[in-house]
Amino acid sequence: MTMTGWILAVLALFFVQTLLPSMARAANGAPEQLRFLRGPRDERPESTLMVGRMERALRNMFEALPIFLALALLAEVRGIAEGWALTGAAVFFVARLAYVPAYGTGIVLLRSGVWAVGHAGLVMMIVGVL
Repeated sequence: MTMTGWILAVLALFFVQTLLPSMARAANGAPEQLRFLRGPRDERPESTLMVGRMERALRNMFEALPIFLALALLAEVRGIAEGWALTGAAVFFVARLAYVPAYGTGIVLLRSGVWAVGHAGLVMMIVGVL
């Protein structure tokens, strides 16, 4: 896959991840959660365990996405079509794909390990564009 493909894949993953907190609220089925989803969202009910995890995972993606995009676009501008930058983008994508279920399960150290792999992908991208 090209760097453009990895950029589009990560953006698609980001889009899906933006839906997960609301999907977790809807899946909970509690009246206050459903009222919140249907209403103007003026008063936020207490988050369930899964809603909280999905919101925190999304916040983490908001932190990592600009770094990935900057590195990926730099690789595109420099015409880098293979090597560490491309491999790092693939590692980042796969790790981010695994991050949400890892966070959702609550298995100790799994989320942190997957997060570290994703950031290793970013380091690979840095090496690749230097």
